[in-house]
Amino acid sequence: MELLSASGIEVLLRWMHVFAGVVWIGVLYYFNFIQTPFFGSELGGTAKSAMTRGLVPNALWWFRWGAMFTFLSGWTIVGYRYGHLGIPLTDGYMTKILTGGIMGTFMWANVWFVIWPAQQVVIANAEQVAGGGDPIPEAAARAKVAGMASRTNTLFSIPMLFFMISAANLPGFLSGTNDMVYWLVAGAIILAVEINALAGSDATQKPLTSVSGTIHFGLGLWLVLMLVGYGLNS
Repeated sequence: MELLSASGIEVLLRWMHVFAGVVWIGVLYYFNFIQTPFFGSELGGTAKSAMTRGLVPNALWWFRWGAMFTFLSGWTIVGYRYGHLGIPLTDGYMTKILTGGIMGTFMWANVWFVIWPAQQVVIANAEQVAGGGDPIPEAAARAKVAGMASRTNTLFSIPMLFFMISAANLPGFLSGTNDMVYWLVAGAIILAVEINALAGSDATQKPLTSVSGTIHFGLGLWLVLMLVGYGLNS
């Protein structure tokens, strides 16, 4: 059966990866493009508590498990192509996939170790206040941290999707041999963006306070990484 062949198994893995990714990124975009701006409006402000207690926990379940299955299936594909198909990590295809994969891994880590723990405090605070109790003191600060991590995931998703798509459709891009130099430069840029999400100042995080700023930041990161790739291509 063709589905059980080497190419068939990879198709199944990619199917799982894309399906989980659509769920994850779809909810991510819902949070950033729809829910957060709505909460900042007059009507959204009145609905925020009820939505935080009722809708948000369910959305976060799909969000974090979509991230987990995207992460696991993605690295399974990389391992399968490297170990079973023998594609070296220095291959241009792998360089592009791993660039997207590193950003995706930071995104996954942000979901599970930053956003979800912080949102648990935010949800508990909403429930406590709705029940007549006092607000949890650290809830506002945790919500800000979660918001910055979520906006950073949104900006990462823009270049991440480009590198994933370009792996099989842009063979001339990053097909050279300067892999170590590329990884040092591209890795430092990606790491700096992640550090800004977790420990940046108000000034460096300011572009992430709006939807348009986040999209422009993401497009800027895409452009910089693409220029780095083309500049180090040989």
